[in-house]
Amino acid sequence: MYDNHQEGPHLPTIEAPSARPGHPRKWTILALVLAAECMDLLDGTIVNVAAPTIHARLHASTASLQWIIGGYALAFAAGLIGGGRLGDIYGRRRLFIVGALGFVGASVACAFSVSPAMLIVCRLVQGVAAAALIPQGLGIVREVFADDELQGAFALFGPVIGLSAVLGPIIGGALVTLNAFGTGWRLIFFVNLPLGLIAALGAARLMPESRAPKPPSLDVVGALLAAAGMGLVVYPLIQGRSAGWPAWTYLMMAGSVVALALLAVWDRRLRRRGRDPLVETSIFRHRSYGAGLASILVFFAGMSGVLLVLTLFLQFGEHFSAIHAGLTLVPLAAGSATGATLAGALLAPRFGRVVLQLACMLLAAGVVWMRQTILAHGLHTSSLDLIAPQLIVGCGIGMMISPLFDFILASVTDAEVGSASGVLNAGQQLGGAVGVAAVGTLFFSTLRHSGFVTAISHALVLELATTPLLLVLISLLPRHAREGRETGVTAIDPPTGAAVIHETDVIGPGYARADGQLVKKCFAGGDVS
Repeated sequence: MYDNHQEGPHLPTIEAPSARPGHPRKWTILALVLAAECMDLLDGTIVNVAAPTIHARLHASTASLQWIIGGYALAFAAGLIGGGRLGDIYGRRRLFIVGALGFVGASVACAFSVSPAMLIVCRLVQGVAAAALIPQGLGIVREVFADDELQGAFALFGPVIGLSAVLGPIIGGALVTLNAFGTGWRLIFFVNLPLGLIAALGAARLMPESRAPKPPSLDVVGALLAAAGMGLVVYPLIQGRSAGWPAWTYLMMAGSVVALALLAVWDRRLRRRGRDPLVETSIFRHRSYGAGLASILVFFAGMSGVLLVLTLFLQFGEHFSAIHAGLTLVPLAAGSATGATLAGALLAPRFGRVVLQLACMLLAAGVVWMRQTILAHGLHTSSLDLIAPQLIVGCGIGMMISPLFDFILASVTDAEVGSASGVLNAGQQLGGAVGVAAVGTLFFSTLRHSGFVTAISHALVLELATTPLLLVLISLLPRHAREGRETGVTAIDPPTGAAVIHETDVIGPGYARADGQLVKKCFAGGDVS
């Protein structure tokens, strides 16, 4: 706990920005990094719109659809922290190229998949490739830009990421509807080819290599235990329904707890030996951090699950075309961008934790409105009927996502913030996979007996049921994310994952250097009671 009236830990004196010149092709290199970000973001949303066509063409079961969509997030989560550490050890440029080429290869394999099983495996490989690729971007940009140019470079991330989120469902819907040469859903994976090849070939020719000044050791055992803990909870949630929920499903979920407990024991053992564990276990001694991680899991599970079933309802139930469904979801993306801007720039710095609570209530109100609209209109619900409730839901999502990571990281020390950031990013991806599994399972279970309207109604009720839990968890966070001395860092883009951070030093207004990576500073002050 930090006292707002006490001086924080000593920080290095802030020097004037160095005169270090940037790389002569720095803006081209930034474009390559943004191309990789776009590829990942598009792939995370574009498949939802194609799910009904994949179901029809490959005769995929509902469980297979959940794996095709959620498997990517699960593999991404399992490899995210290790991917950042591999870049620190072996070079970020090298991992960037390997990740980009791996993503392209997996995308081609996805496009030519002849069975649901093959597509699922290829999606898992895509997730692993993304875990190698995405964490490297911050360090690469930091190496090629002069210190006084960095703020302008990172300012481009927000618009590009926001545009990708909006365009994902639209591009996916357009490609599926186009059905060029009878390819149907397969075109959505070919979108990755030009982006991935440009990123990989451009990196090989233009990017300088960079590593952490003091590379950490690679904790293979810890990475395997973390992956096991994640997989043992997602697998039974997806497969349990079709199997009739036998005893092994519950044993696997219990095994997930055992795997994570073993990870904690292993990490403490490595720390005693003076080696670098995968996760700094001391972060879980902070009540606020534990509550924050739980809120990340609950929030992203609910959000990802609802987005999936809404897309399925529009296409399977309403018989919207893929492009119609994609355009119908635009108000949600627009509301999210608006909410994120308001919360990040205006509301959170002034009103603190209350903004997260307001976001939670706004999200719940939008879900109630959406549910009542669907119940009133049934299978005749139009895109116009859903505009207003989607805008409200989107605003709630944006207001929650934008400041949430800063509030959570405010409760850990600067020595712990790197591990804390990596765990939060992995938790976000895991939450998305769990949401697709749990909410999707409820939707399909209800659909079998009661139809589409009741199925999505039950899914939305499950989302509403998380509201009291989220409010309790949020109440345990610091009242203000940006009070007190500047003592930590957080990745500039939590939704896309961040490399593990080990050592930090302040370099100028608003930014800090961490193992050669430039990141936005967060503040470890605030009352966490």
